[in-house]
Amino acid sequence: MNPQTQAIHNDMTQLAEDAQALLSATAGVAGDKVEAARTRLVAALQRGKEVCERVAEQAADGARAADAAVHRNPYPAIAMGVGLGALAGFLLSRRCQCNRN
Repeated sequence: MNPQTQAIHNDMTQLAEDAQALLSATAGVAGDKVEAARTRLVAALQRGKEVCERVAEQAADGARAADAAVHRNPYPAIAMGVGLGALAGFLLSRRCQCNRN
């Protein structure tokens, strides 16, 4: 997991924990508005959990598909990696030369 993805995951986890703490803290508070807010928060937390699970499943499916494709066709995968690396190196080296002049 890259650092940005990890940071987002940590933030979402912290948000869910804070929301759960808020629900627990307001459990004894009466009032129609508080109850409605609690109900909306519980529904939002549930939807958020479902979305996170779906995204995790899709990411895992994509990783498995990529792994299978590389195992079925290792030489084309290596060639693509080398080609893309060479292209990136060529473009970056041209950019660096332009800045020197």
